[in-house]
Amino acid sequence: MKVGFAGVGAMGAAMAGHVLRGGHGVLAYDPDDEALRLAATGGIRAAGDLSELAANCEVIIVMVANDAQSRSVTEEIIGASPAPGTTIVVAATNHPKTMIDLGVLCGAAGLRFVDAPVCYGLQGAKDGTLISLCGGAKTDVDHITPVLECYSRSVEHLGGHGCGQLGKTCNNMMHWAACVANYEVLALARSCGINAQSMRETLLKCPARNTTLERWDTTRFTWHQKDMDVALELSQQAGLPLPLFGLVDQLVKRLGPDRVHELLHEGSAEYLGLPIADQTLDEVSKR
Repeated sequence: MKVGFAGVGAMGAAMAGHVLRGGHGVLAYDPDDEALRLAATGGIRAAGDLSELAANCEVIIVMVANDAQSRSVTEEIIGASPAPGTTIVVAATNHPKTMIDLGVLCGAAGLRFVDAPVCYGLQGAKDGTLISLCGGAKTDVDHITPVLECYSRSVEHLGGHGCGQLGKTCNNMMHWAACVANYEVLALARSCGINAQSMRETLLKCPARNTTLERWDTTRFTWHQKDMDVALELSQQAGLPLPLFGLVDQLVKRLGPDRVHELLHEGSAEYLGLPIADQTLDEVSKR
């Protein structure tokens, strides 16, 4: 297929490279000239604007930062009158409602639309081991699966437009809950005399092992506020109480990569503004 990438930052560029190596033609565009220059190597061609993608590509993958950018890029592509049946794929993490709206716009223009956000982040993009969570018509998902498989270990069709983003929200909820749980567990270990990093390494051999704990040193806490806002908004609209995640929403906003590094590797650490005391289990048990 002739595949376009709208957005070739670190993740988009890595994904585009896998698609090229998968045997597809790749045309890329990014408003950041330096990002586009770095991406346009080894056979990936640079486009002058989004209309060039619209005119030359059967599948256009949108990998941008937020809902407003996804909407703007998709509307500009539609405005450039691509060939009927062209598929626009939003691989960015957005609100499900945005995908529903964009699906309607694409359908009215005779275009296919799939939301296909990815899991496993930058390292997964580099390794070509992402998971694509897809929302849209099954025929449309099947149509683009050969492209998505170039950078994905698995392509999952979860339902209609927006369901890919809903699936990503569910994944992110578990990730941020694990961040809070991991921190509190390791804080307890440290406050009772076990080195937090040693406890982490031991837990990775136990049933408590989780992917977030495996990647604990590289968790950046980049999108937790947006992720939890989407989750709680959807729960309110669904009339579903999620008391645990209301608490997770508050707690995860008090954490960050610096707090995690301090807990695992520094001489002092804190949680919710209070110091985590370094003491022995004997000292604790005598109180």
